[in-house]
Amino acid sequence: MTDQLERPNLEAELEERGAVDPPLADLLADIRACRRCVEAPLGRPMPHEPRPVLRASSTARILIASQAPGTKVHLTGLTFHDASGDRLRQWMGVSRAVFYDTAQIAIVPMGFCFPGQDANGGDLPPRRECRATWHDRLFAALPAFDLILAIGRPAQLYHLKRLGREAQIGDSLTQTVANWRQVRAAAERPRVYALPHPSWRNTGWLKRNPWFEQDLLPELRADIAQALARSG
Repeated sequence: MTDQLERPNLEAELEERGAVDPPLADLLADIRACRRCVEAPLGRPMPHEPRPVLRASSTARILIASQAPGTKVHLTGLTFHDASGDRLRQWMGVSRAVFYDTAQIAIVPMGFCFPGQDANGGDLPPRRECRATWHDRLFAALPAFDLILAIGRPAQLYHLKRLGREAQIGDSLTQTVANWRQVRAAAERPRVYALPHPSWRNTGWLKRNPWFEQDLLPELRADIAQALARSG
């Protein structure tokens, strides 16, 4: 299944379907070839070879704005190919086939490469080079999304500021996520959902905040279904 989803000619197939226009295809190719975090880093060089991972098209109506690839994603090149992805798909109420249909759903992390791990075995924050070099250019080239899932604090800060919605940013991730009704209602398009990372490390957070699964997720799934229906 993984090989079928991430086969080498995916970009060519999307272009044939009209899902990636030539300027965007060129920009995505440049991002996938990027080596700035080892050749001209902001701080310490990344401790391994770069492998930028993202999925984007000219037609996607839903954006998953995540943090950075983990170890499994770095090895496979397939974003959210891990337990976090299973939980995220369950939150969204979509199948793997829909989740990986780049013509409908874009997945653009704040850091395109696995950043490495800290002394405790946790993933380091997204590399700053990605945002500084690519994000503004990329989002100027991407379509106007119907729905944005801003996963984690870095994605929430970047996208809410990019959209001129700084007032919706809380003092912490929990505060921003808890304010989800106001964040969602700030504009009709794109609707934004601030989400925690679906990592198993956040299982305790989910237990302490039962409103997330009881109240937020049903609305999120309804908005996703509506956006997918519009995209056909």
